[in-house]
Amino acid sequence: MPDPDLGHHGDAEATPGLVDLAVNVRRAPPPEWLAGPVAAALGELARYPDPAPARAAVAARHRRPPDQVLLTAGAAEAFVLLARALAGVRRPVVVHPQFTEPEAALRAAGHRVDRVLLPAGTGFRLDPALVPADADLVLLGNPTNPTSVLHPAADIAALARPGRVLVVDEAFQDSTTAPGLPGEPESLAHRTDLPGLVVIRSLTKTWGLAGLRVGYLLAPADLVDRLAAVQPLWAVSTPALAAARACASPVAVAAEREIAAALAADRRHLVDRLAGLPGVRVEGVPAASFVLVHLAGADRVRLALRERGWAVRRGDTFPGLGADWFRVAVRDTATTDAFVTVLADLIGPGRATH
Repeated sequence: MPDPDLGHHGDAEATPGLVDLAVNVRRAPPPEWLAGPVAAALGELARYPDPAPARAAVAARHRRPPDQVLLTAGAAEAFVLLARALAGVRRPVVVHPQFTEPEAALRAAGHRVDRVLLPAGTGFRLDPALVPADADLVLLGNPTNPTSVLHPAADIAALARPGRVLVVDEAFQDSTTAPGLPGEPESLAHRTDLPGLVVIRSLTKTWGLAGLRVGYLLAPADLVDRLAAVQPLWAVSTPALAAARACASPVAVAAEREIAAALAADRRHLVDRLAGLPGVRVEGVPAASFVLVHLAGADRVRLALRERGWAVRRGDTFPGLGADWFRVAVRDTATTDAFVTVLADLIGPGRATH
């Protein structure tokens, strides 16, 4: 079997004119408390960016000192910085199925990467015992793209140990909820006691800022210094820094909680509708802004969906999956209903249920 195409991303499938269920970016326009500072920052473009205010705001949000924060040009830059700064690691391990950019960045920097493949039969849940004890760099997502699985924070924390860098991609963590618990129930962003922990966050998904390129990482100060040393000067633009500062505010955090609650309801609707289709299985317990679907012949169905005007994310480019998987973004219930109607017609006309 050929190696999956690690460089393939959902935006390649979101052809103009198709209903986009391939990209996991919220489409709502930014609120004024976000759009206003970004627009105002355009008047400061003659000056070089100053990351200090945004760095302090992000640090305050996560109850950390500013020297444990590094602003990045999206989460993707953070993976590249890690691959370059940690050139001396001996055994990097990526836990799959997982966003492919971390492994791609490691390979581009010359690392030989080992994979841990979580099985579908366990709902793609993390088993810390599967990670080799001698791995000195471990990368995984929480919740994980494309599986939408939210791993218990305790299971991830169990992977931390002296001499190991543990990287947790929390790009979708701000969209998670749990009954009776505060927001982001399985996040490790506040943990400063775990050795070598790096938490990567993105502002792309919830706030629809894919084109602005802004994210950040949280790590021990000495590791932040190592990563900053390989980062280009002024890597994050002034408008992006304004967005980071605004999105770290209490107003933004409260808004995230409301968005996460609404997303949970839309996600339940999508899962319930898919469950009524013959042969369709949503694997695991989805917790993010997308769900992973198993369907025999999903690769052919995906192409047929495109002909009917719908784009979903192919699954065969993710290690550990294959041609019988695709990922579907959570949208409003009307869009979901229209999509499920088309999908039902493709896999068995008249057999959809509510």
